[in-house]
Amino acid sequence: MNLRGRNKVSPEFSMSSMTDIVFLLLVFFMLTSPVITPEALDLILPKAKGKTTNVQSLSVSIDKDLNLFINKDQVSEENLEIELQQRLQGEEDPTIILRAEESVPIQNAVSVMDIAKRNQYKVVLAVKP
Repeated sequence: MNLRGRNKVSPEFSMSSMTDIVFLLLVFFMLTSPVITPEALDLILPKAKGKTTNVQSLSVSIDKDLNLFINKDQVSEENLEIELQQRLQGEEDPTIILRAEESVPIQNAVSVMDIAKRNQYKVVLAVKP
């Protein structure tokens, strides 16, 4: 009496479905990668939604008459860097919150950012919610 089964299980595994999935993932990432460009800047200012999570060390404000304020104290443009150095001395992670009105020319905001870069301070641009 022959008791061997007629249906044999094949130990082989078909990789065709796996290669299809890998190919589809490759095509997906190749198509979506040009959409994400790190050089692109989305600058719709000064209105924005959301909150910043940075701890405020110091606030520099520029009003429409181009007056500079550190927190609520008015400072001249010549003394701004010296005053920032004095107030942020000894801070572990110095951060400046830059508040500029809509009508302020961008050059005035850039000058504050330049001072922050020279002194290795972080700058967060405040916007209207």
